[in-house]
Amino acid sequence: MSSSADHAPAHLAGHHESKFHLFVQIAMTLAVITGVEVLAVFVPFPRWIIVSTLITFSAVKFMLVIFLFMHLRWDKMFCTILFFIGLILGGGTLAALVTLFRMSASFPLTSLPQ
Repeated sequence: MSSSADHAPAHLAGHHESKFHLFVQIAMTLAVITGVEVLAVFVPFPRWIIVSTLITFSAVKFMLVIFLFMHLRWDKMFCTILFFIGLILGGGTLAALVTLFRMSASFPLTSLPQ
């Protein structure tokens, strides 16, 4: 004898299946983008084009991962806002540390290049 709790409603069963296929499609897309990134390093284009392409692909992969694999798309807006506040604070901290410890600021005062 099975209870009604053992069987998920039909609309929920299809929902999980579609999410599974979505996750597989996103994983394949991420794999293809990663392959293109690896190949882009070996293409004889100007450096600024390669770097711009790599930054763009990295941003696309980042957005796919945070919104779909981390479930921010289906989460409450408050959690998404908290995530981006932390991301902005972390990025600001990184920028401050890079500025604070840049190469020219790390030389002792007596050995500064003239």
